[in-house]
Amino acid sequence: MPTNPAMPMPHFPLLRELSKHWWLLLLRGIAAIVFGVLAFIWPGLTLLTLVILYGVFAIIDGVLALAAAFGRTGPDVPKWWLVLTGILGIGAGLIALFWPGITALVLIIFIGAWAIVRGIMEIIAAIQLRKEIEGEWLLILAGALSVLFGLGVLLYPGAGAVALAWLIGIYAIVIGVVMVMLAIRLRKHHTAMLAIHAP
Repeated sequence: MPTNPAMPMPHFPLLRELSKHWWLLLLRGIAAIVFGVLAFIWPGLTLLTLVILYGVFAIIDGVLALAAAFGRTGPDVPKWWLVLTGILGIGAGLIALFWPGITALVLIIFIGAWAIVRGIMEIIAAIQLRKEIEGEWLLILAGALSVLFGLGVLLYPGAGAVALAWLIGIYAIVIGVVMVMLAIRLRKHHTAMLAIHAP
């Protein structure tokens, strides 16, 4: 019997749990967009300021990712990719904030490597979860953009502060928009599931 692909399936634990916490993904998207806009409009932005700003964003994103992972109640829901993303984000942020003596070049390379690892994890997670979560292409897109951004940073680590600010700003805004789109889709699933189980 055919099913409506737009309707969430109650026996999909990942889709159910992601839908419950759609607002955490929305917050991550908004944080990314805010960071990206600040990277564009910050007056007299220096490379050090940019790295510190990135550190704050990475910590916020990491904390929200961990909150989404540990906020789940289903024992059969895979959450390794959110945990790893959260730990890497917090680690990158702490290094940027508490080791200012490290050369800017090392920090930029670290940012690029973090983006590549994060992107690969998101792509792997989307492929593994494609049977449960509808719209997995958004997660794949976010992962691909992260990998491309990381490669761009690693290929041109000596770019000036303005060029890096533009590159990082564009990346953050696009990733933020993708996250918001996915959050909105998950919210629709959550509303539909509540309607299904309503008395």
